Amino acid sequence: MKSMATLHSINLICSQASLPHTDKLSISRAANYTQIPSWVSLKSNNAPLKKTHPLHGELENIHLVSLSKQDKLKEANEFFLEMDRCNIAVAPQSYKHLLETCSKLRSLNFGKLIHGRLKDNPPGFLVNCVLQMYCDCGSFSDARKLFDEMRDRTLGSWVIIISAYADGGLLENALELYLKIQDSKYKSNPFIYISLLKSFSDSSYLEIGKQMHCQVVKSGFTGNVSLNTAVCSMYVKCGHLESAVLNFRLMNEKNAVSWTTMMVGCTQANRYEDALIYFKGMLNEDVELDEFVFSITLKACAALDDRKTGEQVHGLAVKLGLQSEVSVGTPIVDFYVKCGDVESAGQAFEVISEPNDVSWSAILCGYSQIGEFEKCIKVFKSLRTKDVSLNEFMYTSIFQACSSFADFGFGSQAHGDAIKRCLVSRLYGESAMITMYAKCGRLDYAYRVFASIDKPDTVAWTAMVAAYAYHGNAFEALSLFRQMNASGIRTNTVTFVAVFTACSHAGLVDEGKKYLESMSTEFGVEPTIDHYNCMIDIYARAGLLNEALDLISSMPFGADAMSWKSLLGGCSIHRKYELGKFAAEKVLELDPKDSAAYILLFNLNALSGKWDEAARVRKLMSERELRKEIGCSWITVKSKVHRFVVGDLHHPTTEEIYAKLRELKFCDPRKENDEILTEDDVSNIITSDRKEQLLVHSERLAIAFGLISVAASAAPIVVFKNLRACKDCHDFGKHVSLVTGRTIVVRDSNRFHHFKSGECSCGDYW
Repeated sequence: MKSMATLHSINLICSQASLPHTDKLSISRAANYTQIPSWVSLKSNNAPLKKTHPLHGELENIHLVSLSKQDKLKEANEFFLEMDRCNIAVAPQSYKHLLETCSKLRSLNFGKLIHGRLKDNPPGFLVNCVLQMYCDCGSFSDARKLFDEMRDRTLGSWVIIISAYADGGLLENALELYLKIQDSKYKSNPFIYISLLKSFSDSSYLEIGKQMHCQVVKSGFTGNVSLNTAVCSMYVKCGHLESAVLNFRLMNEKNAVSWTTMMVGCTQANRYEDALIYFKGMLNEDVELDEFVFSITLKACAALDDRKTGEQVHGLAVKLGLQSEVSVGTPIVDFYVKCGDVESAGQAFEVISEPNDVSWSAILCGYSQIGEFEKCIKVFKSLRTKDVSLNEFMYTSIFQACSSFADFGFGSQAHGDAIKRCLVSRLYGESAMITMYAKCGRLDYAYRVFASIDKPDTVAWTAMVAAYAYHGNAFEALSLFRQMNASGIRTNTVTFVAVFTACSHAGLVDEGKKYLESMSTEFGVEPTIDHYNCMIDIYARAGLLNEALDLISSMPFGADAMSWKSLLGGCSIHRKYELGKFAAEKVLELDPKDSAAYILLFNLNALSGKWDEAARVRKLMSERELRKEIGCSWITVKSKVHRFVVGDLHHPTTEEIYAKLRELKFCDPRKENDEILTEDDVSNIITSDRKEQLLVHSERLAIAFGLISVAASAAPIVVFKNLRACKDCHDFGKHVSLVTGRTIVVRDSNRFHHFKSGECSCGDYW
């Protein structure tokens, strides 16, 4: 430890040197303060010097400033105390540096200590430094107390506290002081107006914003580009885009922020073409482009589905060498994802030098959107092993992927992981989990998630109503819908699709009709073609085919392919050949590539004994190169997915599976020519071996595998199928649940079937 005497001697030499003041100043500026080691101290075992008048202490103040610049507030405070003990004065500039460091580090405690050590009547600029420190540290009560006690306020004092109030969201306090300054010897300056205008964030502030704009004009500040930009931003935030446009046109000088402000306003108002016009204006005016401009422009291109312009913007980013910057590369990835071109999105992603969590979120979302669920999950798993910051959007994408892929195992793991990391997106993530668990066959888990949401919104309520509907729990779905309305939650078009689905799966014709008629008047939701198609389906499934046809003729929309296909499905179920043939012709007029319509028509002909017509349908499919989707069922056991197709003989446990099927001794009493063909069978010729063919439908193989692989004490056997289950396999599911005592859950392309004790949750109505 260096002694006090040594440092004091150095200080005396410095103070007694006969250099002119300017030379001393130049030496002080040239000194490298950071080279002064932190061990320099005034501590000494010697008796303290006799206190006379305070010493100048140039070197001590230099060291104090150095500690401050290094953010060493603790050491600075200790050194400060030693200077005070040795009666060495702290220079005003040293106080200024210390207070600025307290502001930067948000160190209110040290800031108060320094404030307390200021002498009486400190310089005005120091009082403003203290005021700024309190504001930066968020201590508005201390700041206001100091401001009210100030005897000599400067314009800077007003600017500091009004700006702090405005930035901190205390707008009433800011406006109170704004009115007071009008009565003082000072008048508002551009900085005050900018702070206030920036804080007007919604339409409720529009009128006061207009008044302040008038004051700006009266004060003669219309030539200030930053203030004019703040005016434009205020109008944009308050939803008055036309006023922003008018003010922008009157600006003599514009900068990049001015242009981007207008682009943001246009995108928020869904005026994407105008946003692109402003972008082109920036290019014409040779305004320097920043990362934010690319983000807004690409968002507008994606909304307009303007692939050409988006690619040109991408090319411009490459030309400027910005494509590898994460702030530019990520919007490019997001643009291609929204355009459905995940391949180009992946190429743009690879160029980003240091992708962040938003970049990864965009690419995960892309994989999920195009159905690359396994790839989405694989990428996410790799991220968990890397030093990549995960976010809520990633988990939401994974829940959606697991929902579509019906991966209950990994979905529940991701749920637990998201909870640990506190990354469950409120409402959106929770709603995605409801859908995920519901589509994975675990309605119980779906309801637990829903019940855990503090204040579920429209999306969450709708997700739960849809979950009950697709599981065939129509009465629970409608009961929940009524609770939703009683809670004051607004319904939307998707909510009503779920309600009609519930009615359709349970044959609730009157309820469906009532909801269609009251949608607009009672709930404020205008019916769309989708809702009318749902009602057509309700009629058709219930055998009310004439009512379905009447609705097609009278609804305020032109019938689409789904309208006629719903009628065709009802005709196939209830064996109405002539009307079914008419409906099929309408479907194929509108959508000649719909293979499901051909299969329904094939069944209708076969059931009516019209084999020549049935053969003609098959020939037509062949001529149009239409291939039916291969029937596939899958089941997840111990986190591994096992897939089966019709007559599958390739699974490692094939022998055990077929042995289990023989053991079950299921026999269908129906006659062979009385059977409806499914997508699984449409390519097969009906022969005397039909029963044996039905034995090996893919869902039967999956159920048999579940019986030999899933312990009876475990969860239900859950099987998924990509096509509609045929009646034979439906009866098989009931039989298995009866003879084994196991609960079997099968999700086909239409809905869930819960088989228990020989009964199905659908009540044989599907």
